[in-house]
Amino acid sequence: MKGQGLRLYAILYLIFLYAPIVLLPIFAFNDATIISFPLRGFTTKWFAALADLPTLHLALKNSLIIAVSSSVLATTLGIFAARASTRYEFPGKGGLMGLIMLPLVLPEVIVAMSLLMVLLGIGIDLAIWTVILGHTLICTPFAIAILSAAFQSLDKSLEEAAYDLGESKLSTFRLITLPLVMPGIISSLLISFTISLDEFIIAFFLAGSEPTLPVYIYSQLRFPKQIPAIMALGTILVALSVLLLTIAEYFRRRGLKKTGAKDTGGFL
Repeated sequence: MKGQGLRLYAILYLIFLYAPIVLLPIFAFNDATIISFPLRGFTTKWFAALADLPTLHLALKNSLIIAVSSSVLATTLGIFAARASTRYEFPGKGGLMGLIMLPLVLPEVIVAMSLLMVLLGIGIDLAIWTVILGHTLICTPFAIAILSAAFQSLDKSLEEAAYDLGESKLSTFRLITLPLVMPGIISSLLISFTISLDEFIIAFFLAGSEPTLPVYIYSQLRFPKQIPAIMALGTILVALSVLLLTIAEYFRRRGLKKTGAKDTGGFL
């Protein structure tokens, strides 16, 4: 009886969590400007309407630049931090790693306001690159978490064997370590890209006059006639996010299989 109650709770929780997402494609293909039931008919005109919104194209371009840049930066920093935390011991290691991972638990609005005050205080104008800095700060802990698992599952004897055969630390890292943790690196890149592409709060505070895609979507919610097109855009973003997470999970499992590590859970 207890197990049935828990199962029912899990089902209701999943319905509550994902029902709004399921409604997105339903209304995106609905031939009506009012988001309500009953549905009027099937149409794809709202997806076609996205091609006639130049402001949307600019916001998409900004979001792609920011997402690619922040994912590369976060993954690069994550490689260094994960390598240091899993292979070396140094004073203050626990406190330092805790400080780096702090953005995971801090409210994003607090991080965004703090960054805004610091940037304005030192006289820096808000632009795309300030959003990149903010998103890198947010994405780096996720990258470290993914890459730490990849480095921990790596057999140290492989690197030691390379040293015994005359390889330097740099060449061992490039020829042995990186190829073995590459699935984790790809997974980190995809997860960071997805987080940056969907992130709203930091972009809202730091974008200035160059809005990102989530900020653009928020600004269009004031216009009822734009809502169906926004639903179509949301459908595309959800599909893209699921695709990227699925690919990231594939590479995560591939990396675990390559190193023989135990799977303790993933993204999906």
